Amino acid sequence: MDNGDLAGLSAFYALMAVMGVIFFLVAVVGYVIGSFFLMKIFEKAGVQGKWRAWVPVYNVMVFFKLGDMSPWLVLYGIGGMIVLSWIPVLNIFSGLLGLALGVFAAMAAWRVGLKLQKEAAWVILYVLLSIVWLGINAFDKSRWNTNVAPAPWAANGFLADRTVWEGVPTSSAGSIPPGYGAPQGYGAPQGYAAPPQGYQPPAQPGYGAPVPPAPGAPAPQAPGAPVPPPATPPAPPTAPPAAPGTPPAPPADPTQPPA
Repeated sequence: MDNGDLAGLSAFYALMAVMGVIFFLVAVVGYVIGSFFLMKIFEKAGVQGKWRAWVPVYNVMVFFKLGDMSPWLVLYGIGGMIVLSWIPVLNIFSGLLGLALGVFAAMAAWRVGLKLQKEAAWVILYVLLSIVWLGINAFDKSRWNTNVAPAPWAANGFLADRTVWEGVPTSSAGSIPPGYGAPQGYGAPQGYAAPPQGYQPPAQPGYGAPVPPAPGAPAPQAPGAPVPPPATPPAPPTAPPAAPGTPPAPPADPTQPPA
């Protein structure tokens, strides 16, 4: 090998080293930007701890969990690709696992988008430019809402999220961040208990049970019913007629008291 070949080979290695450094810097910058966008989305979702968005692999697992996908799918996919890449015959399956992991990530992004008031078509932007999708959802005015229909795979034991991590909201609609849900002031007050059986509330002034009428008293009239006219007093009894031949009785002396 002459000097020209050595010079060309050295230039090739130098170019590869420069390209490697550039790719590494681009990857680092992309990871920092993506993690920052994830941190903003996690804050909207009510995830506690900003550090979760900066831990490699774990931040993707949290993203899967927010998207109603099992976070363990991330470990299954990455672990399977690493193992299969060591076996030359099974390299093709490593690529298939990577493709499946990408499909699962798109499904999780679809669910996260729904909870951020995004239509299903937004998942196309995630597939083409995920960094742009993350940036829009991180800084727009959308708010997190779990009151969406359950995922189609909610009953699937392999795909659905069944994990409970402290500080990370679950997939159910019951874990709603502050600002969502029923307004305060509704529901029974604290300390309220149902009254015991047979309890009668105290009568209020002007209210209460009606008093039954006394025996022989006229029945009360309904409100608005016409009042009947008073009954006419009976006529006084008249004296029986005198027998024939009987002299008429003398007039009563007004000075004498009646008998």
